[in-house]
Amino acid sequence: MTTRIHIVFYSMYGHIYRMAEAVAEGAREVAGAEVTIFQVPELVPDDILEKSGAKAARQAFAHVPVIKPEQLGEADALIFGTGTRFGNMTGQMRNFLDQTGGLWMAGGLVGKVGSAFTSTASQHGGQETTLTSFHTTLLHHGMIIVGVPYAEQRLLDMSEVSGGTPYGASTITGGDGSRLPSENELAIARYQGRHVATIASQLKRGRA
Repeated sequence: MTTRIHIVFYSMYGHIYRMAEAVAEGAREVAGAEVTIFQVPELVPDDILEKSGAKAARQAFAHVPVIKPEQLGEADALIFGTGTRFGNMTGQMRNFLDQTGGLWMAGGLVGKVGSAFTSTASQHGGQETTLTSFHTTLLHHGMIIVGVPYAEQRLLDMSEVSGGTPYGASTITGGDGSRLPSENELAIARYQGRHVATIASQLKRGRA
């Protein structure tokens, strides 16, 4: 039995894309999981992206297809990745989710598994508020929210500065964006992907 996992992200400089790849690695470890990575549309004009250096950074994931809202309904589980903007999701992700009214009206996501991961510039830059506020949208869609339980022992690692929350994986980029996801952060992301795919597979089998 195939369990379809869609990983849907917005990344400006590539940090969330790296995390999305790690989430996908973990999900693919689950038998029967069919994992596809998508990005949401960019809203920032090309000239602004060029000036900020984001356009060059985005070449690393230019090959990733842009998702349409109706495609969310094709998945058994949806794992969303977004950077943080003042303790909330990015405008690009919010704009995309605001286009899912038709799915909401049809109950197209009810009973599907939903999860989220994020990045912030600092340790206290809004990781947890971004994830918990993201969950609000998933609850409105009737989704079953899955986070990262403390069975993932890396959440308790105090030997280094690291992202990672029970609400979802996270990474810290540094104020200038120079810090890439650490192995600890990537391992938590892989755990999240594996955990979501496992639960989604079990639910699908139980409904069969």
